Amino acid sequence: MRICTRPRFLFAALALALSTAGCATQSPEARAAGEVFDPYENANRGIHKLNLAVDRFAFRPVSKGYVAVIPDPMVNSFSYFAENLSMPGQAVNALLQGRPKVAGQALGRFLMNSTIGFLGLANPASDLGLPEVDTDFGETLAVWGVGEGAYVELPFYGPSTARDATGILVDFFTNPVGYARNNPADNISVYAEVVRRMGDRGRYSDTVDSILYESADSYAQARLLYLQNRRFELGETAEISEIDPFELDTEGF
Repeated sequence: MRICTRPRFLFAALALALSTAGCATQSPEARAAGEVFDPYENANRGIHKLNLAVDRFAFRPVSKGYVAVIPDPMVNSFSYFAENLSMPGQAVNALLQGRPKVAGQALGRFLMNSTIGFLGLANPASDLGLPEVDTDFGETLAVWGVGEGAYVELPFYGPSTARDATGILVDFFTNPVGYARNNPADNISVYAEVVRRMGDRGRYSDTVDSILYESADSYAQARLLYLQNRRFELGETAEISEIDPFELDTEGF
């Protein structure tokens, strides 16, 4: 079933997400000190338990079977396909961030990989030296000065922040690919992203398992790793002042 009321859903989602992000704020001093802002921790931990169950009994075994059965070059091709579908949306975000050169690179990659790259299943753009692009509306909001907001864990998605959760919603509704008349399937970019994540989950199974199933507190560990990586991506270098669960004495567990 094709989504035909996306603009209406977009504004509703934006209003909901931004109002939620504004419900709790962190002091500038605490943010500068790198303190984790997690006012919804109890609810987040409940969602984390749900995500663990989904991963353990569904996503993990399916992903491991996927990379075991599908040849590695095909797994790469499906990942390229998902990445390529995101390029028009990334071009929009680059323009909103005031980076027209990056927007041009995103569109160049999309055109090249969609044509000589067999609809995005190959990646000739990288082979020919066209720079990779990796941005989203969460980064756009950061460029506009929107704060990180509270840490949140999203059902079936995983770690995020109020700002990035808003970005996920906006990216879903504003990617120009979603409005193309001749899409081979409704919401194809969503399906492609799920397959890409399956490939990553299967390939890096040992690392992910160590975080989710071998740390003393998988929730705190996932939160720490996500915030560190995201702040590094966005150039927000405040060090997170939090105990690393891997350093805890696990005797008695």
